[in-house]
Amino acid sequence: MFDLAFTVDAQGTTTPLTLAIDQAVIAGWTGRDPVARDKHIAELEAIGIARPASTPIYYRVAARRITTADSIEVSGGDSSGEVEFVLIGWQGRIFVGLGSDHTDRKVEAYGVTVSKQMCDKPVASVLWELEDVVGHWDQMILRSYAWIDGARVLYQEGKLDGMLPVADLIRRGFGDKGLPDGCAMFGGTFAAKGGIRSASRFEYEFEDPVLKRIIRHAYDVIELPVLG
Repeated sequence: MFDLAFTVDAQGTTTPLTLAIDQAVIAGWTGRDPVARDKHIAELEAIGIARPASTPIYYRVAARRITTADSIEVSGGDSSGEVEFVLIGWQGRIFVGLGSDHTDRKVEAYGVTVSKQMCDKPVASVLWELEDVVGHWDQMILRSYAWIDGARVLYQEGKLDGMLPVADLIRRGFGDKGLPDGCAMFGGTFAAKGGIRSASRFEYEFEDPVLKRIIRHAYDVIELPVLG
């Protein structure tokens, strides 16, 4: 278990909150539309990554992989980010935030679970109350930009109506007990525009068009040499 400092934005009122995180889960293949879901599966198959055993699927990673840092270190140049919403359980409440499931794609080709463990998972330090947004959940937008060869390009974008309803996602992963206190769950992602690529910097945002607010985060990717 370890502590992460956040700021809760409750429709204009901000409150600091330190949360003890003791479990991290990466939900995959969470698409509501089977056509869009299969597009992302085919995208990964194209780079040698096998189809998942089930959809959705819930991968466990070390809780300490979650970080609010603005840079991460990775081995070599085969990793990339993915914008996702993040749900965090705390004292019977659920907060929603923004994260990147940064993943080593070379390792992913032979072991998805291992690849999820290879890289830190940067999250934004701002959270919203799930109860404030669940009524217009499907209108919420995830978006990411990647810096590739010195240019900032739109990398991912989609509304949450393309993913499983949040209550369904929690129930399938945790049953009727709901999201446990201290658990941070990443909720899945959208296909990359132009295919999966590595980037020197990853910028991402979670837009609430109804309450007119955005959570943003960004991090630099520092490649460490692979010497054999």
